[in-house]
Amino acid sequence: MSLIAGTIVSLPVDREVSPYGYFLGGGTQDVLLHYSELTSKIQPGDTVEVFLFYDTEDRLAATMKKPYLTLGELALLEVADVHPRLGCFLEMGLGRQLLLPIRELPELKELHPQVGDRVYVLMEHDKQGRLKAKLAGEQELVQHAFHAPSSWNNQWMEAIVYKPLQMGTFVIVEGGVLGFGAIGMIHSSERNRMLRLGERVKVRIAHVREDGRVNLSMAPRKEIGRDEDSERILAYLESRPGGGMPFSDATAPDLIKQRFGISKSAFKRALGKLMKDGKITQSENWTYLTSALKNKGESQSKDDSQAETKPE
Repeated sequence: MSLIAGTIVSLPVDREVSPYGYFLGGGTQDVLLHYSELTSKIQPGDTVEVFLFYDTEDRLAATMKKPYLTLGELALLEVADVHPRLGCFLEMGLGRQLLLPIRELPELKELHPQVGDRVYVLMEHDKQGRLKAKLAGEQELVQHAFHAPSSWNNQWMEAIVYKPLQMGTFVIVEGGVLGFGAIGMIHSSERNRMLRLGERVKVRIAHVREDGRVNLSMAPRKEIGRDEDSERILAYLESRPGGGMPFSDATAPDLIKQRFGISKSAFKRALGKLMKDGKITQSENWTYLTSALKNKGESQSKDDSQAETKPE
């Protein structure tokens, strides 16, 4: 019988050797089932179901504990530890971790997972036959994903990043009672920052596509976002001396993003609402509170009037 790390097999208990544990019959090789790996009482002559793995000394060993995944299977595992040179160590349900090698991670370190993040991975062997994790890609995930229902439109959902890119972030939108999840993408224009691998993020379903995938956004719908942006701009103007700011429709997008954290199009929508409501006005690439200009004008008229009536 060929014994392969990462698989679950049934083996006879040959003998007990204290203080180590039980040796299981594996044909030409014995497999140690350490006392710490027991989940119930056993004795020689029993047959036990065990998961096979390599211990710290690269010896084939067994455990009666059940892993979250076996060889070739896909699972969502939590990052238990991060090593700057080796990669991420993932919790796999055995009290020991599964290595996700550094070469599997994004080139940008800021996109690497953090402790507590969860990543979709497959279990496989390295060149020496030891167990390691491999990032699951679209080819593997699509086999488990489902088509998003149209009722998801404009709902806020939780998603987990499985592929972070500059042009967009690919995620699995969690399906809850529906099952595994749906594949989605957050375009770079619809996110306010880069998202790291394994990060959990709240997203809005902007569009359910015919193929069942979803286009996502981290921003509220335009009309809701416009109202929130308008309030933010209004509060900023009210805090400014004279009620004015050196920002307008003509301001460069990067300056708007830096000051308000929104796109220029969102900024212009917000200004448009405030102007329509009569709360602001623009002059020479500046934006002013209408009330501030009115007060300034009344004050100026008063000063002029006093100057005219002043006796010589």
